[in-house]
Amino acid sequence: MTDHLLLADEVLARSSMFTSVGWIGYIIIGGVAGWLASKITGVDAQMGLFANIVVGVVGALIGGFVLSFFLDTASAGMWFTFLTALAGAVLLLVVLKALSRRA
Repeated sequence: MTDHLLLADEVLARSSMFTSVGWIGYIIIGGVAGWLASKITGVDAQMGLFANIVVGVVGALIGGFVLSFFLDTASAGMWFTFLTALAGAVLLLVVLKALSRRA
């Protein structure tokens, strides 16, 4: 059980600790990134403001985690965080859309 908690701590640390944007920035950037990702993937009609924010923030965490293996994100600013959140949110919505079609 504690191994799973350590893994979760590592994922959060890798994805969110190394950017210069605070938690309010993550909410704002996440909302915009989630909204644009929903437009790109064609699921905007099914999502509201809260879902856009959640998808964008989770997308930022996913994108930040993946990019932390390839890039030094210590000096990442607002635009880098936005593009990372957008890419992660699009990836998340594509996966969710594919899973919902199977069910």
